[in-house]
Amino acid sequence: MTSSALRHLAFVAALFPTAAFAQDASDAPRRDSVTLGVGAASVPRFEGASDNTIIPAAAIRGTVSGISFSTIGAGLYVDLVPARAATGIDFILGPVAHVTLNRTSRKRTHDPQINALGKLDVAVELGGDIGISRTGVFTSDFDTLSFDVAVTHDVTGTHDSLIVTPTFAYATPLSTKLYVGASVSANYVGKGYGRTYFGVDGAQSLASALPVYDPGSGIKDINFGLLSNVSLSGDLRRGLSLFALGNYARLLGDFGRSPVVRDRGQWFGGAGLAYTF
Repeated sequence: MTSSALRHLAFVAALFPTAAFAQDASDAPRRDSVTLGVGAASVPRFEGASDNTIIPAAAIRGTVSGISFSTIGAGLYVDLVPARAATGIDFILGPVAHVTLNRTSRKRTHDPQINALGKLDVAVELGGDIGISRTGVFTSDFDTLSFDVAVTHDVTGTHDSLIVTPTFAYATPLSTKLYVGASVSANYVGKGYGRTYFGVDGAQSLASALPVYDPGSGIKDINFGLLSNVSLSGDLRRGLSLFALGNYARLLGDFGRSPVVRDRGQWFGGAGLAYTF
């Protein structure tokens, strides 16, 4: 899966019922809970591709002893700040680990010119996430509005640059059986990221027949996402549920103009089953 796909789908963690929703009293402490999800996702073959491929997907979200964690694809997010109550304002602070797999397999791209640019190494990005959320905003004591900023840096030398991802997200239970959410996010990337995934140097130009291109740093894309989670056991707080999500990303500026890009609009989607313990 591309780096973009992982970051765009990261907000799927919100589709699983929040710990606040599992409480009857607004001042009750949040209980331990773990949700496992498995399914399939449709993602672009590479950042900027005009077609998608289907891949298996898995995710886990949980809160144990006040510490929250979630994964999607090859990303791990941990919130080390325990919630003070089931409703009200909470702060978000914790580490982030992420693996970028964009163009690490020539077989997946299905594009001779992109393949001619050469296979890229896996990038491992480490950093942190900071933000704020409020539970009990508009519709009930259980809807959540949040803003956070994740900052990571490649530690493997693949693109050797910074990625900054601010995200607004809103999620609400419409009943004990249905949960919905939406998000808006963006990705700022450093020059190294732009050159690695969107640039074309002289040797690559000769091999691929693409023009030489040297993008700078900047806002790479803006993303809009929707999700839903429907209980199959009658109660989202426990048992089996069905989830679905979709996301649209628009590549901007130097990144959208890159000769590597086949389509500025990037669509992502996924569906599967989740089980809450």
